[in-house]
Amino acid sequence: MLANYHTHTKRCHHAWGEDREYVEAAIKAGLQVLGFSDHCPWVYPDGFVSGIRMTPAETEEYFDSLEWLKKEYEKEITICIGFESEYTPELIEDQDALFDQYPLDYLILGQHFLGSDDQTYVGVATDREEILIRYVDSVIEGMRSGRYLYLAHPDLIHFTGDGDIYEKHMLRLCLEMKELDMPMELNILGLADGRHYPVERFLKMAGEIGNPYILGIDAHTPQQLLNRAAVEEAEKLCEKYGIRLMDEMSLL
Repeated sequence: MLANYHTHTKRCHHAWGEDREYVEAAIKAGLQVLGFSDHCPWVYPDGFVSGIRMTPAETEEYFDSLEWLKKEYEKEITICIGFESEYTPELIEDQDALFDQYPLDYLILGQHFLGSDDQTYVGVATDREEILIRYVDSVIEGMRSGRYLYLAHPDLIHFTGDGDIYEKHMLRLCLEMKELDMPMELNILGLADGRHYPVERFLKMAGEIGNPYILGIDAHTPQQLLNRAAVEEAEKLCEKYGIRLMDEMSLL
């Protein structure tokens, strides 16, 4: 594993460790590229404050810290600065106005919610087909926008209903991502923690269709960057389902 573009910081209020500790752990792990992609700030018109992401007021300090580390460690590792973001069209204009003030390298799409953070979380088990449809539609629309480097944890949606319904809609997602030639992520945090994702029936579909994949550690602590056993397990899963892994992404 040469590059990880999915790294959080303590600013999201559910990750731990200092920025420098993440960089030093990445170097120790042998990574050549470390991308920070903390949960993005949203500018909520009603003043809503999310408890699971950084705020707009923290954005400047985020970039200041990471730009400093980028220069300090430039001979040892390439550091990129991004965000993990949902696709929420009604909030994008104000978010873009915020991001335009900073040297943002990339966004990855991690569709955790359908709407704002106080609305539907897609990681909660559901057998409702309409939730699955909304999730797939939102992700496809987001990826078609061209805003995102890749799709993080595409199988985060926790659908417990009929398997044929799951396959019908998630197949749409795989086919669209193949058409766009955009990578999806095998999420190592989910694998290491024994979460409901990665989903093997989804990986089987993606392998059969020929979707490109990239590994994402989704680090919420520096130590997670050093979990070589989890990386090897992820690589074996990709081999099992014939999934082609990309080593790194072009940010040009």
